[in-house]
Amino acid sequence: MSVFDRITSDVEAAAKQASLPAGLHEHLTAMLNDPKTGGLQGLVQKFQAGGLGGIIASWIGTGPNQPITPQQIQSVLGSDNVQKIAGRLGMSPDALSAALATGLPVVIDRLTPNGQIPPATPTPAPAK
Repeated sequence: MSVFDRITSDVEAAAKQASLPAGLHEHLTAMLNDPKTGGLQGLVQKFQAGGLGGIIASWIGTGPNQPITPQQIQSVLGSDNVQKIAGRLGMSPDALSAALATGLPVVIDRLTPNGQIPPATPTPAPAK
């Protein structure tokens, strides 16, 4: 099973566990596998840059997960990104932020069961 397949499977399972709205797990999977944004490591960097490094570190670690507010989600992901995803899902940005505040800790926790960020998907070698 590739890293991409494992992330997809883990996000789907965590989405069910966290009762995320339909379709949101697909956006999370895409975000966590997107090499342009740095995947999970890029998300960690966004949280750290936004002053929320301790929160995401708790989700990655093996201890209890610290809570996050919908406002903090919008702050770290950017209001424009939240609005864009909410529009695609037919949700309000506030509802999406609330769902992410509940579900994202579960997803990240599940993706890092040993308190470690999994290695990134290797970039395929160019064809000859």
